[in-house]
Order: sequence, then structure tokens, then C-alpha cells
Amino acid sequence: MAFEKPITIKEAVENMAARQFLLPSIQREFVWKPEQMEKLFDSLMKEYPVGSFLFWSVQGDNVHNYQFYEFIRDFHEKDNKRNPKATTSGMHSLTAILDGQQRLTSLYIGLKGSYTEKLPYKRVNDPNAYDKKKLYLNLKMPSDRIDFRFLSDKEVVSYPKGEYFWYRVGDILNCNGMPDIFKFITVNNITENFASECLMMLFQQVIMSPVIHFFMEKGNELDKVLNIFIRVNSGGTQLTYSDLLLSIATAQWENEDARDRITELVDEINDYGDGFNFDKDTVLKSCLVLCDFTDISFKVDNFNAANMKKIEDEWDTISQSIRVAVKLLASFGYNAKTLTANSVIIPVAYYIYRIGNPINFDVASKHQDDRNQIKKFVIVSLLKRIFGGQPDNVLRPMREIIKGMTDKFSFDAIKSNLKITNKSLRIDDEDINALLYTKYGSNYAFSLLALLYPTLDYRNIFHQDHIIPRSLLKSQTKLRKLGLTNDQINFCLENVDYIGNLQLLEGVPNIEKSDMPTQQWLDQTYPTAQEQADFRHKHYIPSVELSASKFEEFMKQREVLIANKLEQILI
Repeated sequence: MAFEKPITIKEAVENMAARQFLLPSIQREFVWKPEQMEKLFDSLMKEYPVGSFLFWSVQGDNVHNYQFYEFIRDFHEKDNKRNPKATTSGMHSLTAILDGQQRLTSLYIGLKGSYTEKLPYKRVNDPNAYDKKKLYLNLKMPSDRIDFRFLSDKEVVSYPKGEYFWYRVGDILNCNGMPDIFKFITVNNITENFASECLMMLFQQVIMSPVIHFFMEKGNELDKVLNIFIRVNSGGTQLTYSDLLLSIATAQWENEDARDRITELVDEINDYGDGFNFDKDTVLKSCLVLCDFTDISFKVDNFNAANMKKIEDEWDTISQSIRVAVKLLASFGYNAKTLTANSVIIPVAYYIYRIGNPINFDVASKHQDDRNQIKKFVIVSLLKRIFGGQPDNVLRPMREIIKGMTDKFSFDAIKSNLKITNKSLRIDDEDINALLYTKYGSNYAFSLLALLYPTLDYRNIFHQDHIIPRSLLKSQTKLRKLGLTNDQINFCLENVDYIGNLQLLEGVPNIEKSDMPTQQWLDQTYPTAQEQADFRHKHYIPSVELSASKFEEFMKQREVLIANKLEQILI
């Protein structure tokens, strides 16, 4: 790929108008504001470089295999801000713009179109709230920044004639050379040399000088084109490969807009519970897995017309399975911070999809056993970080195991049959010992605590609470006042945040507890000996004095209780 012979702005504009230059569906919408477009024309007049462009020569079947869009000519903030779909019927070749959309659109709007934006303090639905503006150049005010402005017809005539003469920039396209420029200046009685200099420079930069320098990619492999596109657009808001594949999917769906449906679903599921951070990648991958495609990798070949038709046909069922899976995770107490691998919802959604999306699966009592098994699967998968690295290598064999589950979800079936190099859901004593080093604030702390509290209703808000207050154990001053030795102080400082000192408390009780000494809070909240004994049992708290001086003994005994419980659950 090398630089081609550059072209003029006029040639580029004519190609856009003739629909020979089009935008691939991987491009985003036009987002530049009038000020940015004005600065682009100012840079042209000062002969600054405006950057190189990247074009793609589309030939043969690719002209019709993918959706392309026209450039926006008359932008309207409310009624016309999306690129119209291009009709390529009868075309055998075209040029797709991979890099330079914003600049080329700005040139097109400035020379041939208009920009309509809402006036401030006007209602969106007020027809008088929008002002159609075209690009003008002031021929009577020399300055360091040549005066380009988008102006409405009313604004043009509102300026004092002695100080401003607004020239419609697009009129330069009808100029045939210097004689036309001098004729215009004479007819309009313009005496300033600045005016003729401006018009001559505008003519030179738009009509004469080949300022559009571009690379031309001529390959037909769309995977290569997508990777090029990602690379050249990495400086701005980065697109993922799935963003581009989604654009291709949009072109393949016949009755629905894939982009709209998938982004709507992402927004919806991210609002469940305390909020999640799912993205289009997760939904697209779920589509490939749930439809039982052999290859579930993000490749262009997997987003062909046949596969996209199946996904479109199954969309209602697929999307409902994903919704239920996310609702389940929310009911387990997970959110954007604690769900350390979004891919864990895919096997869950696949199981729900396989059993036909039963009504009220996330709350009905008859599905309680299923939910318990799924919860265990989710927690252990996250703790064992099973989806790290290449999730596809886990999702494929996991899907085959789930296919064999005819009646109930079985965590043990997955644990026993999942055979992947360096990955396993099996837990041994070494794993349990490692889990005891999980710390407060770790993304995995919630998953571990959730194993210890299987019966909590996680629709309520629970906080990770330090049993012996952190404010005490992290303060050397306070610890010395209590008479602790240097070794005891060091132990407190080093171990305060480990799982052995953490419990789950509902939000309100935890706020009430705050930095209160633990035994004082217990006496106040649970006044009877039996109530305190029940609390200690529920939270795996040993019969040890709950004080800083006894913190080391407390930690050793509580870690034993936690380890025993984890062994009972996991081994």
C-alpha cells in the first residue's frame, strides 16, 4: 500500500456527489462541529497540511456484499444527522473511505451543503429552533485567522457592509480562473487587495492544488481492511473489532437494525441490579455461541449472510436468554465491579436458551436448584479465572457439556468434564489456602464472600465489612495506646484487609457499625447471648475476644473456619 497520485478538493467533492466515494458501514457518524470545519478551511488557506487519507478500492462482489453509506451533504441536528444508505445496484467498483471521513464530510458540507443546528434556549420540537447555515468567507477583514463562518441568510445581511463582505465559499466551484475572480471583485466594488488574495488562494487550494494525499488499499480481504481501519483510528475513540463486525451484521439483517437492537440490549442489561459493564462483544459472542455455530471467533466469515439470518431469526429468544442470565447474576449480588469476567454469562445464557427460556426462571421456586448450581458455577469460574486469556477455548467445550444437561444444570458435570490445558474448575487445598489471601477491595473478594453466605438475599445491598475495624488496625498510634507490641502492630497492619477479617453486612447495619468497637456494636445490636452466638455462627466468627490485642488469634481461628467451609462447599 503506497501513496497514489493526489487529487484536488474539487475532484473529491465531485466523487462524493456522484456517490463514487462512499463510507463503509464500519464508519461512525459525522461528529464535527462548525468550529472544527471552519478551522479546516482556515488551515487550507494557510497551506497547512490537512493530513493523509486512507481509501479502499472495492471491486466485484464486495460492492454488493456489504452495506455502504453516502456522505452527508446537508446536515441537520435533528432531521438529518445519519448517513443515508447507498444503493450500489449496477455498480462494479467504488472507493470506500477508511480514514478521513470527518475531513471529507466537512469539505463537502462547506462547499456544497449546509449545517443546521438548534438555536440555544429553543425546544427540540420547535420548527423555528433550527437555523440552516452555509459556509462564508469574509473578504474585508484580514487577520491571522482567516474569517470563515457558518452563517444563516439572516446573519449574512445583519453584518455592517462596510466591515464585512461575506462570500459563499461554495461559489468557488463555479469559478474558472483569475478572470472570474477579478470580475467578481469589480462588480461588487471591492477595493481591498486582501479580497483578491483570499479568493485566489481559495481557488488555488480547492480547484488547482492536489492537496488530498491518500493511500489506496486494494485488497479484497475484509479482515485485513478491518484491522487497518482499527489501526488508523486508534488515536481517537477506539473501535473494537466487534464494532466493525456489528456494522457488517447491520448490513446483513433484513427486518431489524442489528446495531440498534444490540446496543439497546446492552444498555438494558447494564441497568440491571447495581449496574453492569457489558458491551457489544459479549452480546455478539453470545449470539455465535447460542446459535451453535461451530466457529465462534470474531471473524468476518462468521458474520456472513446465512449466519446473520439465523441470528436475526433467533434474536428474540437469544436476547431474552441474555436478559435472564444477567438478572440471575444481579440476584447473586454481582455488579460491574465484582463481575470480573463478563463471558461467564454466556454459558448461563446458553443453558437458559437450551431449556426454552422458562417463565420466571430467575425467581420461581421450582428452578431454585438450577439457580444454586448456576451460582456455584459462576462463583468458582470467577475465582478460578477460567475465562482469562482466550475465552473461546473455554466456551466451546463448555457448550458441549451443557448440551448434555437435559434436566438440571450441573456444576459438577462441568467441573468433571472440562478439560483445558492449565485451566480447571477443580478446587484443592492449595487453592483454598490461596483464597485466604484475598484482600478487601479485590475484585474477587465478593465472589469468595458470596460462597460463604449462600442464603443471603442479594437484592438487598451488602457491604464488605471489616470485623475488627480497619480504622483501628491501620493506626499505629491507636494500637500503641492499647499497649500492643511492635510484632502485634505489624501483624495488624499486614493482615487487616485479608478475607479472614471480612464479612458481608447489609448496608444500614454496616453504616451503624462504622468504626465502633466490634464487641460494643454486638452488645448494642444483639443484646442476648444467644443472638450473639447466632451472629458469630452465621459469620464464621470464633469464640475469641474481638479486640486488636487478640487480632492474631482471631485471624488464625477464623481462617480455619472459613477454610473448612470452603472445603465443604468446593471439595
